[in-house]
Amino acid sequence: MSRASKLTFAGTGLVTAGIVWFVHWSQEQEKMSMHKGVERDMEKQRIQQERKAEFEMQRRLEEEYLKLQKVSPSTDGPPSGGQTNLNPGS
Repeated sequence: MSRASKLTFAGTGLVTAGIVWFVHWSQEQEKMSMHKGVERDMEKQRIQQERKAEFEMQRRLEEEYLKLQKVSPSTDGPPSGGQTNLNPGS
């Protein structure tokens, strides 16, 4: 084999090895990126479930408090008697 053919063969082999390495590296990066997306989705679902549980607990507490206390909507404004002035300077 001539020297030029040996250099061409070696260059082609190196370029091919470089392309294979780059494709493998690119696939690994894409796989990690996709996995991070799954982790973000799982975190969002966890937060959503926590908020939903907190909302349900607050709703149950409100129902319990409404059972213990009779609350009626006020139609005639604030009460006029028995209030103390919290700001004596005004």
